[in-house]
Amino acid sequence: MFSQRAFFSFVALSDKSPAAHRTYNEWHQLDHRPENLRLPGVAWGDRWSRTSECAATGRDVAGEPDARFADVDYMAMYWFRQPSDESVAAWSKLGENSFQWGRGPILPGVARPLLAFFTPVLGYVSPRVPVSAETLPFRPNRGLHVTLTQLDEPHGASAHEQFHWLDTVRMPDLLDVPGVAGAWTFSLLEPQRHASLPLDAVPEYPRGSLRVTLLYLDDEPETVTREVAERTVAWDADGRGAPAPAAERVLFCSPLRTIIPWQDW
Repeated sequence: MFSQRAFFSFVALSDKSPAAHRTYNEWHQLDHRPENLRLPGVAWGDRWSRTSECAATGRDVAGEPDARFADVDYMAMYWFRQPSDESVAAWSKLGENSFQWGRGPILPGVARPLLAFFTPVLGYVSPRVPVSAETLPFRPNRGLHVTLTQLDEPHGASAHEQFHWLDTVRMPDLLDVPGVAGAWTFSLLEPQRHASLPLDAVPEYPRGSLRVTLLYLDDEPETVTREVAERTVAWDADGRGAPAPAAERVLFCSPLRTIIPWQDW
């Protein structure tokens, strides 16, 4: 169903007022996202909010995010169908068309510290959840727990050891946490570069140097995040911690809430 291409957008608003958030949410939820979902090559797309409660919980359990991501308010992602090159080309053309229509995606006061294509690595589901990993993104959720890390040597021995541990030790532990329905991991393919749109300067991230781990949650995101943090301390004390923690640096780690149109605006 999915191609080897997914897209992530981390968004920060310079104006944090309720009116500015409402304007942005109305544009994204009622205009931008529906136009994207209409494209045959887009399998699914969704977005989540880093509320003040989510941000506070993330800081409590994981510390301050990297300065580049400290002000993130929203995250959106899209899954593409095969053939991915054609799907992404049509999706990018919609971005150009929207700009020409005067309907975004370049909007005043909106910064995007990361716009990038990722390769889906592996999907997982909790034993209590009957759907497949491929179905998980379509399953309603109450939010996500998002971890973004950076690797200096994405194909080094330490990175490989870390990935093996995540797949065989930590992920099974996480799937046993109440409220965690499943997970997906992603590896950076390339930052988005769109010649026809005046996007901000694109950071130079080598392929594979960024990893995203999404936990799909069907309980309160802040509650699940604190439970994961408490259990992590116990797992680490029990000798189940990361074998090569220096291989990757955490840039962003926070719960995010699913956005309910109108109610959350």
